[in-house]
Amino acid sequence: MPIRILLVARALGVALIVAPIEAQTPSPVTADIQKVVDALHAGLKAGDTAGVMALLAPDVLLLEAGGIETRAEYESAHLPGDVEFEKSVTTSFTPYRVTVVGDAAWAVNTNEYKGTFRDRPVDSVGVELVVLSRDAAGWRIRAIHWSSRARKPAQ
Repeated sequence: MPIRILLVARALGVALIVAPIEAQTPSPVTADIQKVVDALHAGLKAGDTAGVMALLAPDVLLLEAGGIETRAEYESAHLPGDVEFEKSVTTSFTPYRVTVVGDAAWAVNTNEYKGTFRDRPVDSVGVELVVLSRDAAGWRIRAIHWSSRARKPAQ
């Protein structure tokens, strides 16, 4: 935390409590967003393509490997490969960092993938950004950006 914030807080007599993200209890809204993102990952891992698609807004955009896919493109071309990949590897995620601004929100996490996919070893790290919006039906995924790279060898 920057010294300036600590000095201002001390001057105002304000006590600052800093806790790691994973130790904080999420608000009900944050918990709802986390449930949607968790359901996305669980659906991919289980092969529940209908469940995954139900989470995506009609105008969702998926960004990965320098490309942009629409909902229809993702469902027909990319989703089957994502399911196959998720079933082939183990995945671990850091806790989400969720930001909510009115009826819009985004969740960010880092992840690790290990295993074998299509006879090739996988040992990669990545980041995920999921953008959501809230309407009468609840939170829907409006955009996903996945970025990953092979883990650098330990030196």
